[in-house]
Amino acid sequence: MKNYFDLTGKVAVVTGASSGLGVQFANALGNQSAKLALVARRAEKLEAVKKDLEAKGFEVFTQICDVTDSESVKTAVSAIAGHYGTIDILVNNAGLGIGEPADTMSDEVWNQMMETNINGVYFFAREVGKIMRKNQYGRIINLGSIHSRVAMPFSKMMTAYATTKGAVFMMTKALANEWAREGITVNAIGPAYFESEMTSDILKADEFKQVLDTYCPMGRAGKAGELDGAIIYFASDASTYTTGQLLNIDGGWTAI
Repeated sequence: MKNYFDLTGKVAVVTGASSGLGVQFANALGNQSAKLALVARRAEKLEAVKKDLEAKGFEVFTQICDVTDSESVKTAVSAIAGHYGTIDILVNNAGLGIGEPADTMSDEVWNQMMETNINGVYFFAREVGKIMRKNQYGRIINLGSIHSRVAMPFSKMMTAYATTKGAVFMMTKALANEWAREGITVNAIGPAYFESEMTSDILKADEFKQVLDTYCPMGRAGKAGELDGAIIYFASDASTYTTGQLLNIDGGWTAI
């Protein structure tokens, strides 16, 4: 019986791969025998992740890149394609979460959020998409959020983040339509709150525990590994007829 989730020989790029969910995604893809290309800004952290993954027997290539800089993205994609010969899978994971009230947020913070969470996703999809269109094959997975669909009641710090993640969902749908007949699928996952470098302080707050109790039917944050199935599904040939979708992995949050 064919293993539709096998990624042997496939080259998978993961952005924002120096910590948090990016490391989890790299592990999930490596466990399915994908060749890994890890992208991040922090060289020391990226090298540590590479050593850990190589110790597990994974094939790993790393590239320093600022996703907000289109020239840096072009250089990174060229280096990865030059090393492996192609790119089959892109996990657009790099992102930024800064919570500030809408009426006091500075232009600098707003622009930083837009540049990282929207421009960075587009720049990587555009450059990798050129390779995928040439090959007539590709799997693009964007990191959305539950906040691609919903805000958070009574929160005064969600406007910029929710705006970017809503944009990621619409970008996913638009790219899926544009490239649907070229062997390329474009999907997104929409996690609720998972433990990561970006969310660790939020999850420890007593106020947020009350939010989970009220708005998450399962009453808890996500655990390590609970996103792996979605990433593997969208990255593999199990999802050949699935495109333009946002899969929320949220303990039922968006089911309310």
